[in-house]
Amino acid sequence: MKNELSPQDIAQYRHNGFLVIEDFLSPDELDFWRTALDEAVANRNGNKMPDRKEVYGKGDDADKSYYDNVFDQLINLWQDNDKIKQIMVDERLGKMAAQLSGADGIRIWHDQALIKKPWANPTSWHLDTPYWSFSDRRALSIWVALDDATYENGCLFFIPGSYLQTTFENPGIGKNMGAIFTTYPEFKTTKAVAAPMKAGSCSFHNGLTIHGAHANMTPGYRRAMTCAYMPDGSTFNGIQNILNDDVFTSLKISDALNNNDQNPLIYHKNQ
Repeated sequence: MKNELSPQDIAQYRHNGFLVIEDFLSPDELDFWRTALDEAVANRNGNKMPDRKEVYGKGDDADKSYYDNVFDQLINLWQDNDKIKQIMVDERLGKMAAQLSGADGIRIWHDQALIKKPWANPTSWHLDTPYWSFSDRRALSIWVALDDATYENGCLFFIPGSYLQTTFENPGIGKNMGAIFTTYPEFKTTKAVAAPMKAGSCSFHNGLTIHGAHANMTPGYRRAMTCAYMPDGSTFNGIQNILNDDVFTSLKISDALNNNDQNPLIYHKNQ
């Protein structure tokens, strides 16, 4: 794993709100990630999460049929697959997330398989952090390409520097590719940066960086394995998102999200 970050890498991430790392995984590691994902997806039997099929805060009823053809989304695979857990709790990933974000410690918010099926719809421009149950401007995600992510099959695009100005207001992922620019018109004329990646490469992006993806214009799949990272010390903001009903009802706003069964601490610079 190419897990050593240079000062230039960190500076680039903090300037743009994203960073692409080519050949992040070795060929053997890529094979392991692919095998783990295939097993985890098969065992899920179509369920988005270990305890329920749907995810709060994604799309709306009017856009459901469109949204369901954007990508297959399976969340918290680490909770019911040992191979995915081995991948996700890797301290090296947590250290990279901490170095990029400036956080002392990193917890898993959730992992997420994002699989664009053949002829899948585009992923409209959006933000990530406003969906989540905490509000921290340092939150970020890793996105690992398990197939080549190309212009033709749905590679990512980023609006550079946008995370420095966006807030937690988010129109969501729907049919309108550019809806977010009604909320953030200052970026409507900004040139996007494409991030095509070979399988085994990855990107990190801040959860407030505006990003989206092309449609899949091919008969093949575009598989990615991602993980959202929460800075240690984050507190509950009242949004349920991926929290199960028992955890959600037990929390009060401003409670610490420090349950290691739900959000394991995978790195802290003082440990």
